[in-house]
Amino acid sequence: MAFHDLREFLAFLEKRGQLQRISAPVSADLEITEITDRVSKAGGPALFFERVRGHEMPVVINLFGSEERMAWALGVNDLDELGDRVKKWLDLVQNRPPDGLLEKAKLLPELAELARIGPHTVGHAPCQEVVVTETPSLARIPILTCWPQDGGRYLTLTMCHSKDPETGKRNIGMYRCQVYDERTLGMHWQIHKGGAAHFREAARAGGAKKRMEVAVVIGADPASIYAASAPLPPGIDELLFSGFLRRKSVEVVPCKTVDVKVPAQAEIVIEGYVDTDELRPEGPFGDHTGHYTPVEPYPVMHVTAITSRRAPIYATTIVGKPPMEDAYLGKATERFFLQLLRVVLPEIVDINMPIEGGFHNIVIVSIRKRYPGQAKKVMAGIWGMMLMMLSKFIIVVDEQVDVQNMREVLFRVGNNVDPKRDTLLVDGPLDALDHSSPYEKYGWKMGLDATAKFPEEGHPRPWPDDIEMSPEIKALVTERWAEYGIRL
Repeated sequence: MAFHDLREFLAFLEKRGQLQRISAPVSADLEITEITDRVSKAGGPALFFERVRGHEMPVVINLFGSEERMAWALGVNDLDELGDRVKKWLDLVQNRPPDGLLEKAKLLPELAELARIGPHTVGHAPCQEVVVTETPSLARIPILTCWPQDGGRYLTLTMCHSKDPETGKRNIGMYRCQVYDERTLGMHWQIHKGGAAHFREAARAGGAKKRMEVAVVIGADPASIYAASAPLPPGIDELLFSGFLRRKSVEVVPCKTVDVKVPAQAEIVIEGYVDTDELRPEGPFGDHTGHYTPVEPYPVMHVTAITSRRAPIYATTIVGKPPMEDAYLGKATERFFLQLLRVVLPEIVDINMPIEGGFHNIVIVSIRKRYPGQAKKVMAGIWGMMLMMLSKFIIVVDEQVDVQNMREVLFRVGNNVDPKRDTLLVDGPLDALDHSSPYEKYGWKMGLDATAKFPEEGHPRPWPDDIEMSPEIKALVTERWAEYGIRL
C-alpha cells in the first residue's frame, strides 16, 4: 500500500469511514483547534473543513490521529510491522552479510528495492500548477491560530527543507513556522535539530553562504510527511526513507526561486531564504508538552515564491495536552527507534515511550539481563543515542515484563527498586521545550533499575520468584471454563 499523494490517502480514508467532511463555516482562529481537540481525544476521524471563513482553501487535520490511520499512512497493517521492515532495512544499509545462500536469495527483493527507492527528479509537477513570485502572500493560506496565548498563526505539519552549506546534503524536518506577516516566517530550528545545524554551519562559513535557501512543503504524501518527523540517523536522507516506506521513489522537482528540490506531488510549497545574521522573537506557542513554550529568538524565512496545485488543500495539525494527533506519529517513531537502539544495544526486547511523557521524556525498556550493572549500561547507551539524549526518565525492566502495560511496569518499580541503589542521576542535554529545569536545554535525568538484582549489585538476599500458576492447572481451567458458568 503506497499512496501517490495526499489526495489518494484522503480518498482511502473516506472510503473506510475515517474522514469526516464538515460543511459548516468555521474559523481558523481557535475554532478548528477546539473542534479537533475534542475529536482527537475521543479517537475520532480525520477532519476535512470545506468552508474556512475568509479563505477559499479547505483544511484537513487529524490525518494520523489513530494507530490504524498511522499504520495505513506508512503502508503497513500495524506499527509493529513497521518495526520489522525497518530492521530489514537497517540490516541492508549496514551491509550485514546474510548467512548462507538461502538467506542471500531472500534478500534479493530488498536489495532491488533499495536500488529504486531514491528520489528522482521530474520536470513538471502538480505542486507548481500555480506559481506566484510577484508579491507572494501567506494570507491566502488558512493557517491556524491554535491556542489563545500563541504568538500568532503557525504552520505545523511541515516539511522544512534546508541544505548543509558545505556538503549540499539536505535535511527535512517537521518544524513549526510562525507567521510574522504575509512574507516572513519564524523558523523554529531547535538547537539539537538538523535545520539548526545547517544554520550554524552557514553562519560559520560566512560570505554568500550566510544566506540559506529553504523551502517549506505542505501536504505531501503521508509517508513523506512522517519521514520529516522521524529522527533518522545522521546521513540518511528523509526522502530515501520515505521511498523505503512507500516501496517506490518520491518524485521531486526543482523550486522556482531557490536551489531546493521538493516533493512534486505536494499541495503547497513556500520558497525563500534565511539570513544567518537575522533573528526575531518567536512564540509563545502551545506545544505538545501541554504548556506554552516561551518567546525566544529564531531565524527568519523571507518568502520569495509560493507554488501550489490549482485547488490546494491545506494540511495541518495541532499539538497540546496529550493524547492528540502527534501521539500516533510518536508511536510510529517508537517502533522505529526500537530497531535503532537494538543495533547498539541488542539486549533490548521492547520499549514504550508513553504518550503522557511527551514522547521522549519517559522511556520504559525491557532487557535480557545477563550480568550485573547491565540495566545502567543500557541507560547510558540510550542517553548516547541521537535525540534519545533528551530522555528525562528511563525505567529498565526484565525481558518478561510487558512495557506497554503501565500497571505491570509500576508493579515492578514498586517492588524491585531500592531508591538509593537503583537510581542513576546524570546531568546533560535536555529538550529545548523542557520548562522543568532551572537551566535552558540542560539539566538532570534519572534512570530507575527495576530489574531483578544479582548479589553483585548489592543485594545479598535471595531474590523471590514471581507468583505464577502451573501451566497444567491454567490449561485445565481454560478447558473447563464453560462448565463453571462464570461470566466476566
